[in-house]
Amino acid sequence: ESTGMTGSSNMVRYTRSANKQPPRHLGTRYSEDGLFLPEPGNTVVCHLVAESPSWRAVVEARESIRNLPGAERLAFTPVSSLHMTLFQGVIEFRRVWPYWPEGVSLDAPIDDVTRLYTDRLRNFSAGPSFSVTPTGLTPTGLAVEGCTPADRQALAIWRDRLAHCFGYRHPDHDDYAFHITFAYLTDWFEDDITQTWNEGLEEALERLKKRAPVLELSQPAFCTFNDMRHFEAVKVIGQ
Repeated sequence: ESTGMTGSSNMVRYTRSANKQPPRHLGTRYSEDGLFLPEPGNTVVCHLVAESPSWRAVVEARESIRNLPGAERLAFTPVSSLHMTLFQGVIEFRRVWPYWPEGVSLDAPIDDVTRLYTDRLRNFSAGPSFSVTPTGLTPTGLAVEGCTPADRQALAIWRDRLAHCFGYRHPDHDDYAFHITFAYLTDWFEDDITQTWNEGLEEALERLKKRAPVLELSQPAFCTFNDMRHFEAVKVIGQ
């Protein structure tokens, strides 16, 4: 999910008064008590390099969110799952064009699509290397982007090549907001915590930017998942 920049109005969109509907993935991706539900799919991600200095800094930012008042409304994914999605694959509850490969039946099993993509990726030409930097922090995760114009261009090249390989372009293809998910909201926040959270997020982000201006990422990998807790690499597609 897209994570926005920090700022004075940042927390408002996570409050009860700003939302008439329940959180988007509640009941399909996770339950009200914060348990993750089966939602199989595949995806192309770069995991954070575990135990690296920048990984430690990100985990610390995640911890600071867990310690804010009302954080029990967040269902946190495991630290081992921390990753930046480079390109979205298919997912069980999103069987509709343009989120599904052209020419493949909309009721094809996820495993069949995974086999198709693994096959197509044999001839895939990897994009240029890139580095990313943290830019924003929300209750649900970290917004990131390419460090330099060249890095941002490299990310765009990867996404264009993967779109060609996978057979679709999502509506947000060109302005996809790169992010690292920490958690999902099981319920909206009470309005009176807005100020505390804005200050807490701002402090945590500044600390993270100082400690980890560049995030150490693993090579892009095509992964499968049964739910949002673990992303199993099927094929590393980095250079």
